[in-house]
Amino acid sequence: MSGGIDHLVLGVRDIDQARETYSRMGFTLTPYARHPFGTANSLVQLGGSFLELVHVADPHLIAPHGNTTFSFAAYVRDYLKHGEGLAMLVFETLDARSDAADFAARGLDTYEPFDFQRQARLPDGTEATVGFSLAFVTHKDMPRAVFFTCQQHAPEYFWNAGYQRHDNGALDVAEVILVAGAPAGYRSFLEALKRSGEVTLQGDGLKLATPRGTVTILDEGAYTARFGLPAPDLASGAQFAGYTIAVSSLQSLTDCLDSGAMVYTTQGCSVVVAPDRSMGAMIAFVEADWNATCSGADC
Repeated sequence: MSGGIDHLVLGVRDIDQARETYSRMGFTLTPYARHPFGTANSLVQLGGSFLELVHVADPHLIAPHGNTTFSFAAYVRDYLKHGEGLAMLVFETLDARSDAADFAARGLDTYEPFDFQRQARLPDGTEATVGFSLAFVTHKDMPRAVFFTCQQHAPEYFWNAGYQRHDNGALDVAEVILVAGAPAGYRSFLEALKRSGEVTLQGDGLKLATPRGTVTILDEGAYTARFGLPAPDLASGAQFAGYTIAVSSLQSLTDCLDSGAMVYTTQGCSVVVAPDRSMGAMIAFVEADWNATCSGADC
């Protein structure tokens, strides 16, 4: 079954602008890399998770969705027609095929596992082949939010310590935020997506604890109270609003944001970059011990 947060898929229309924006926030980015199915990406590797900035590179290579297949590239293309932002949440796994069977047995909308390879450029300029197997899950009430598990077949070529060092002190993804009109209504979905007993209904929303990071579903009012931002438009259903990054020091983080001329606000124990400044997805930065020192609206 799936483990902790593996990575976030961030759909962007202009990958050069996205790379420049994330560099200004103090992130180190991997070189541009193409997928064989029409998209391309650049990554922010963290302690054990990563951010994937992805755009449409060649629409002619994009395969459509099938009756039993999910097209990653078609979803990215269609997502970007309505705006940029956090499009998919990915959990780590050692066996995507087992996940797909388990998801189906639990009554989730799932698809055939998807396998692919691509070339990764290493810091020394050489290239290596990295491979992945993916197991997708969708929900009819969340057309702009997709979940999948990701099994890596050559992690020794994917991860590199040089890419995991960031001027802003970023350590890992701490939390992913969804906004929904009635968060409690998604409890059974989260329990089926993960193991029973890890989902709790707390004062500010529904929370799914994972071995790496938390998934939180808030209603519009709780989202605004916590982050000081207008909630996303829910006309098309519940959707991802943004994510939280743990950093070693908020002072070092704000020094980095100031150096990059990035606009931000302070909300409780979080430093928040609004979605219109960060390619469509809100980013909240917190110090690494934030769970021990902050709770509810104070975060």
